[in-house]
Amino acid sequence: MTEAAADVELCNNLALRKAARYLGSTYDKALAPVGLRATQFSILQKLSAHEEMTISGLADMIAMDRTTMATNLKPLAREGLVTIESSAADRRARSVKITPDGLARMKAGLPLWQEVQARFEGAFGAGDAARLRTSLEAVLRTGFEPWAE
Repeated sequence: MTEAAADVELCNNLALRKAARYLGSTYDKALAPVGLRATQFSILQKLSAHEEMTISGLADMIAMDRTTMATNLKPLAREGLVTIESSAADRRARSVKITPDGLARMKAGLPLWQEVQARFEGAFGAGDAARLRTSLEAVLRTGFEPWAE
């Protein structure tokens, strides 16, 4: 094995992205019957827990850059699942809210999400899944600033 090949086998980014694509596609497939992708479902879940959020605040909560969040919100807005308006508190900011249709769609997807969540935890192990989530949360506290300008 060449040094470059050995290095790629040790690449944290590649390992994380491979697992994320694998698991993300599994959740996407599970949520397809309600017309949502896993990222859209997560956005709707976060919005259902908060009355109103700025796009930047939502992006921070999901660990996504603001531009990517705005791109992810467009199809949800087109389908009437969220509204995006100027923030009442700060006219420079854009505020996003879940609509009744968005809440209904998220609730329709919840049992599908719960089923795939349980299948993953059954295959991977509930304790290992909990440790994985803890480790991944710790990654977010490593001090990098990927979206800093």
